[in-house]
Amino acid sequence: MTSVLLALSALVGASALTAPAAGAAPQTGRPAAAQAAVPAGWEVVEGDGMAALNGKRSSAAQGLTAQDLTAQDAAADEVSLIAMQSVRNERFVATEKNYPAPDTGALRARSAEFGGSWEGFAFEWDQTTETYALRSLANDRYVAVEKNFTGSSQNLLRARSTGVGGWERFVVYYNETLDRWALQSTLNGLFVAMENGYTGSLQYALRARSAQIGGSWEEFVLYDLGA
Repeated sequence: MTSVLLALSALVGASALTAPAAGAAPQTGRPAAAQAAVPAGWEVVEGDGMAALNGKRSSAAQGLTAQDLTAQDAAADEVSLIAMQSVRNERFVATEKNYPAPDTGALRARSAEFGGSWEGFAFEWDQTTETYALRSLANDRYVAVEKNFTGSSQNLLRARSTGVGGWERFVVYYNETLDRWALQSTLNGLFVAMENGYTGSLQYALRARSAQIGGSWEEFVLYDLGA
């Protein structure tokens, strides 16, 4: 498998990293029933697939310091600092920490470039459940799937949790041919999509609402903030 997780410096000149480890078999903590919805070519990424990124820094990772890695990291088996870019609109995912309730901490692919902690996330691997938790570096909260929201906000991703449970766990997939990544919520078994067709304050919002990886709406490029 070739290198796929890009350093932010790759926006002006790419450098290769080692390939992520992957395995397709359902494991504890993963939504096994949804595995059939994963198209051929997509593989589950294990924790050590991002572990090689630890300890490396990017000159483009502005505003990210050691203070961004809080004591919460001690509970994770592996932690990697990542920026996510939607394939659909080529914008980086940001945490809307200044939004009023109930959308405080909503995730939106709205930034034209990486600007700092608003677009940064810690991917924390848990070996027991074999899943990832995503912690926003903007507000130090974990990303949860709002399953109980209704209407167009149902299953919205929000960085609002101080701890990690089923609402905050995700399976990460990688497609070597496409060089793309996808996220699947363990809460509802659905894949995260970017709502390119929305308007207003939730335009480009991320929601765990797709039954399968159907195209660019569910696909992301991941950038290493540590290289």
